[in-house]
Amino acid sequence: MKIITLTLNPAFDVHCFVEDFQPYHENLAKITTSEAGGKGVNISRALTVCGTENLAFVVLGEENGEGFTRAMSADGMTYQTITVAGRIRENITIHTDTADETRISFSGFDAPEDLLAQVEAPLLPMIDRDTVLTLTGRNPSGVGIVETKEMLRRFIARGSKIVIDSRSFELSDLVEMKPWLIKPNQEEISAYLGREISKLDEVVEAARELHEGGIENVMISLGSKGALLVSDEGVFSARPPRIEALSTIGAGDSSIAGFLAATAEGCSAKDCLCRAVAYGTAACLTEGTKPPRPEDVARVMDEIVVEQM
Repeated sequence: MKIITLTLNPAFDVHCFVEDFQPYHENLAKITTSEAGGKGVNISRALTVCGTENLAFVVLGEENGEGFTRAMSADGMTYQTITVAGRIRENITIHTDTADETRISFSGFDAPEDLLAQVEAPLLPMIDRDTVLTLTGRNPSGVGIVETKEMLRRFIARGSKIVIDSRSFELSDLVEMKPWLIKPNQEEISAYLGREISKLDEVVEAARELHEGGIENVMISLGSKGALLVSDEGVFSARPPRIEALSTIGAGDSSIAGFLAATAEGCSAKDCLCRAVAYGTAACLTEGTKPPRPEDVARVMDEIVVEQM
């Protein structure tokens, strides 16, 4: 199975620590981590670190794209890029010992009108029935959802399985596109269906509703409580062990990576969910948006409880 992650809107994820953070005052910050990020890049990095081959296809801004490729190379990633005018956006997370973390997000490049055509031209020849392609994260400014769906339809027509994890898509878009996998959290699935979903039986019913609408795998993140999967093989829940999380940023992306890694090995839906929760949980044991460590994945996976509902 070929895995391709598509990142239209990458970001530099910078984490820093400020002792005794004081709003409205000058604060001295120490950078703790700086990573090439964006949801697709996070998925690819987690796959790479844990030993699953993949290709990260990334749109870069010319003003700071060189630093981004250096970071991906340092992580051992296989990637292909196209470059447009402007800057890659930057997300700064301020950590402190006296308050909750603070995030500052800068806007990035405005996409040219022909961006999707530039993306599709090299990607389409790679796509076949053995391909899984992920489209994750919000579209950059200037990229319309209608045009994005048209491109994805051409990928699907060549046999590709599509993974969508993006707030740029509404429920009607997902029902129309019928992706192979989606991974909303409870807040997102409540927004999709227009009703509050909090109890486990409500989550199961919501996931079943989406699955019956034609989405093959509906995996709903439940945060520290794990995840739920509805697929053709049944309904499964996975509960991870308790951990002391260092950072939850990027854990959802890592869970998608775990699902894809297990799928590439021919695992059952139950085992794919277990691997997804193991990757996501292990990612919380690293700082910032760093990927899960293989040794943490193996240890956590032994403690996950998976049940068929």
